[in-house]
Amino acid sequence: MYGPGDQLPVERELATTLSVSINTIRRAVGQLVHEQIVLRRQGAGTFVRSETTPIGSGRPLVGVLVPSTTYYYPRVIDGLQRVLRGAGVGVVLVCSKYDLDVERDELRTMLETGVQGLLLVPSLHLMDDPQSYVDGLRDLPVPYVLAERRPPSPEPDDPTTFVGTDHAGGVCKAVRHLKSLGHHRIGFLGRVSTGTSEQVAAGFEQAVELLKVEAAATSCRLLWQAQDISAYARRCVETGVTAVFCHGDRDAAALIVAARRLGLSVPGDLAVVAYDDEVAEVGDVPLTAVSPPKTEVGALAAQLLLHRIDGGRHVPSQQVLIQPRLVVRASCGSAELKLPEKAGT
Repeated sequence: MYGPGDQLPVERELATTLSVSINTIRRAVGQLVHEQIVLRRQGAGTFVRSETTPIGSGRPLVGVLVPSTTYYYPRVIDGLQRVLRGAGVGVVLVCSKYDLDVERDELRTMLETGVQGLLLVPSLHLMDDPQSYVDGLRDLPVPYVLAERRPPSPEPDDPTTFVGTDHAGGVCKAVRHLKSLGHHRIGFLGRVSTGTSEQVAAGFEQAVELLKVEAAATSCRLLWQAQDISAYARRCVETGVTAVFCHGDRDAAALIVAARRLGLSVPGDLAVVAYDDEVAEVGDVPLTAVSPPKTEVGALAAQLLLHRIDGGRHVPSQQVLIQPRLVVRASCGSAELKLPEKAGT
């Protein structure tokens, strides 16, 4: 089940999977350590020892810091783990839970563990001076790459290597599609204080200006409650909005429910496009959604980090943005959808 160099799950997960007590798992893992079948690394985890790896040492390690292991990031993690494990590199995965103190402590612990490189998704949007934080990363003793993050106000020669989603490009694709369907008055239901909210909001502003459509009923909140979305749906009716771009699948799905309660049809009276494509397919009206290339971002970030580890400090920095896809579903209709045939034809 686990090959040489693989990291074992935590004890509680193993106990649940095998339907045994944690004490039993601890004794079993302790015996495997005693027999030198697995290796414990302080702060990193327990790993299956490779036949070619001397006892007391392990394969190269890369530290991965993410703000969450649920919603959005699982596919980023999957992409980078596939590349790293395929290259025979161990992964130390830690989660900050959007806590800056935890983020700082976990970063220090990974360095103390002896990682040879770092893949970082820092919570820049929670920091007072995020650019100073990014600048400070240059003092790290190991190579690093940012994933789904980029310097917020870089100088022209900023050397930070990063891989991220071209959020503005994705938003523009969505607004362009809505315009092609005849929508010229488009609302924006957005978020604030998320890792991507500023880029998505800026992308919407750029798109409506570029495509010469009118932005109306634009509103952003930290959290959208049901009553807020109901009020927003009424505002769309009052302002003549015929399409809405939503930052988030769940808010988009809630908007469809609120619109229907007002007697609106979707997409007939109100077209809806979401950003994220995490749960866009599961509702009564499947959501057209901008789908960030999460797996590809993780994989490419890992490849660039391995390149930096192998090549040392002289490897040129690379700054990559990958455009998302627009997945057209029922919530906005499509120019390609076939209209019902008229009776008698």
